[in-house]
Amino acid sequence: MPRITFVSFDGAERTVEAPAGATAMEAAVKNRVPGIDAECGGACACATCHVYVDEAWQAAVGEPEPMEEDMLDYAFDVRPSSRLSCQISLTPALDGLVLRVPERQG
Repeated sequence: MPRITFVSFDGAERTVEAPAGATAMEAAVKNRVPGIDAECGGACACATCHVYVDEAWQAAVGEPEPMEEDMLDYAFDVRPSSRLSCQISLTPALDGLVLRVPERQG
């Protein structure tokens, strides 16, 4: 199972596991990762699961699709590494993924 490390705004780290095919948001919610609100439940209809993809993982995760880019307009402190964790589908190749949680959600 892929492991994902969520790094909170204050630097605290939390590593969780999730099955391949799950999303990073589902892994965060299931493991009660602080700062991932996921109000829409993964429908890409809000920006409350916003994360920053660690630089080393950006190529592996890929770029957001247009619908996700539109929703990121509602996120707090959007950066080039911003993604919605509901749109990051976990694969074995993403084992070790590092995602940073913003100070607050949009």
